[in-house]
Amino acid sequence: MKILSAEFVTSAAGPGQFPVDPRPQIAFAGRSNVGKSSIINALLNRKSLVKTSSTPGKTQLINFFIINKQFYFVDLPGYGYAAAPRSVAEAWAPMIESYLKDSPEVRAVVVLLDSRREPDERDQRLVEWLQHYGIPAIYALTKADKLTRQEAERARQEIAAKLGIEGPLLLTSATKGTGISELRAEVSNKLKAK
Repeated sequence: MKILSAEFVTSAAGPGQFPVDPRPQIAFAGRSNVGKSSIINALLNRKSLVKTSSTPGKTQLINFFIINKQFYFVDLPGYGYAAAPRSVAEAWAPMIESYLKDSPEVRAVVVLLDSRREPDERDQRLVEWLQHYGIPAIYALTKADKLTRQEAERARQEIAAKLGIEGPLLLTSATKGTGISELRAEVSNKLKAK
């Protein structure tokens, strides 16, 4: 998959604001500090199309980016950051679920999990939602450069077992570029699947 163009389209707080467009979508989901923006930028060969922040939980809306004028990358709000206002934190789950439920254009969700953290009930809920709505998932562990090879492999096995993930669980690092081409290939395969 060659990236020729990538542009921000809109931010949405709910279904009424989602783009009405039949082009396919690949969504990205994960905890607030999982490195979602960095991974999306790495996939797009961009430095800062998706704004990264030193404050986890900054993405509080669903952000749509049109790629190559052919498909969308959708940055879902991160979940689980304690410093977000309670009302915002409580709105995240329904917002993400309504997006998954009401967006037939979604070809897959890239589920990003921090390789250094144990999955929690929100990670589990996301995996269950995807299974419930029959949405294909691509699973990737972020920040693999922070671990030794053995630690990363152990994390991969333990996280896959805890969340019941079958199939590949990619090790990635936006900083070092580890696993980015493999993740790009997975995304490309999902876009071709329908």
